Amino acid sequence: MICFINARVHTVDPRRPWAEAVVVRDRHIVFVGSTAGARRFAGSDAEMIDLGGRLLLPGFIDNHVHFVLGGEAATGLDTRACASRAEFVAALRVFVDAHRGSWVKGGDWDHEHWVERTLPRREWVDPFSQDTPLFLPRFDWHMALVNSAALAAAGITRATPDPVGGKIERDPTTGEPTGIVKDAAMDLVLACIPKPTPAVIERRVRDALAVARKNGVTSIHDIAEQPHIPVYRKLADAGELTCRIFARLPLAGYRALADQKITHHRGDAFLRLGSMKAFSDGSLGSNTAWFFDRYLNEDTCGLPMEALSDGRMRAWAIEADRHGLQLSIHAIGDRANSAVLDIFEEVVRVNPAWDRRFRIEHAQHLRPEDIGRFAALGVIASVQPYHAIDDGVWAASRIGPERVKTTYAFRSMLDAGVHVCFGSDWTVAPLHPLAGICAAVTRRTLDGKNPGGWVPEQKVSVEEAVRCTTINNAYASFEEDIKGSITPGKLADLVVLEENIFAIPSERIQDVAVRMTVVDGRIVHREGC
Repeated sequence: MICFINARVHTVDPRRPWAEAVVVRDRHIVFVGSTAGARRFAGSDAEMIDLGGRLLLPGFIDNHVHFVLGGEAATGLDTRACASRAEFVAALRVFVDAHRGSWVKGGDWDHEHWVERTLPRREWVDPFSQDTPLFLPRFDWHMALVNSAALAAAGITRATPDPVGGKIERDPTTGEPTGIVKDAAMDLVLACIPKPTPAVIERRVRDALAVARKNGVTSIHDIAEQPHIPVYRKLADAGELTCRIFARLPLAGYRALADQKITHHRGDAFLRLGSMKAFSDGSLGSNTAWFFDRYLNEDTCGLPMEALSDGRMRAWAIEADRHGLQLSIHAIGDRANSAVLDIFEEVVRVNPAWDRRFRIEHAQHLRPEDIGRFAALGVIASVQPYHAIDDGVWAASRIGPERVKTTYAFRSMLDAGVHVCFGSDWTVAPLHPLAGICAAVTRRTLDGKNPGGWVPEQKVSVEEAVRCTTINNAYASFEEDIKGSITPGKLADLVVLEENIFAIPSERIQDVAVRMTVVDGRIVHREGC
């Protein structure tokens, strides 16, 4: 038994919002109340941990991560901090020299943060990578730079047509591929890259778990692939999974789960299946998010994914829902969000009623009239606040001042009664819940040019942001009865912060240290506490 005393406990439980102490026995919270009451309840045999007034919260839940990819990035190529073409090329040269001859994948570059703000080209990297194929995604993973070796491996030439839902960028003078491939065109190259072995996947998961522990993340909603599941199961059975996994597999493969009678709540406290993920469009940064109106910087409205355009997504959604599987669909542009809501409306119309908890991942750009449709259909807006302070640096140059008014519209959605939950989209943004909370509360863009907040009318309170990072995420995975608040009977997933984020200037929230992370009643991270 562990007794956490002399804490500032924010429970996220409206029946008792604040307390001083929490007692944990085995895997569960068994007492919430005063320090004196906790001492009496626990008795002399309990381990007493005096938190010295530090803030104790429910463990953070991240609603959208690419966990294995995050583990790979944690120890791999990282060019996100590069501020120019020269820095980008120099970093790549060093990494290629150390990995010559095998595929080099990763990077997470962002040309919007470079001095030049121009898309990279294969000519930049070909001189030092003739024998090493490169697949270097932009941080949002909706376009990538590939070199000539990778284009050759994929058989992409000037004569290769753009796949539906994708684009091969071409030089306007020669017609030759520039090395930039977008969305579905990325798949032509990805198909050539050898798949990781189970041992490699396990190593990446372990690296990702270390990042989660350090940042107080006790549960994730993972954008998973089928080969990840046995690795998660192995670690869970061995007691080595220090973060709970709500795994979402590709919607196109729903039949495999349906045939196994797997539904939305299948699994145990550490690993659950039954939620299906699909993409309806691309991203704003790649000009592939699908809008009703055109971009200001390119003569395009974006790209709907082929499965959305040809009707397969609609058919998959109806059948998956009929088998009790949750639908979780990526939509960024306003037209993509509207199209997904249309599908959800049809699902409700043709299928029997159940507690389906539809999700739209990102829900970034919305027409005002569609916010009410989220609420009416009970659609969860699974959003990532850090994207707002990143995209806010340049979004208006892409879509103009009117459309940005309902971009990352957290306040409008909460006021309309929409279920809103927060996450990171790691590796697109850091696996750092306090940074996400800070972004939602302040909306201060990364360039420092919006100290009062970008679209400040969409700010939320610290308390609302914490709810969106805890109990609201538990609801989104059908687990609000077992986690997400500090309530007797719930799983003992907790995080201890050095400072009280409800009492400090909101712009400092992202810098507050995580001193302890508790998962399943076990301390899995402890630093300075």
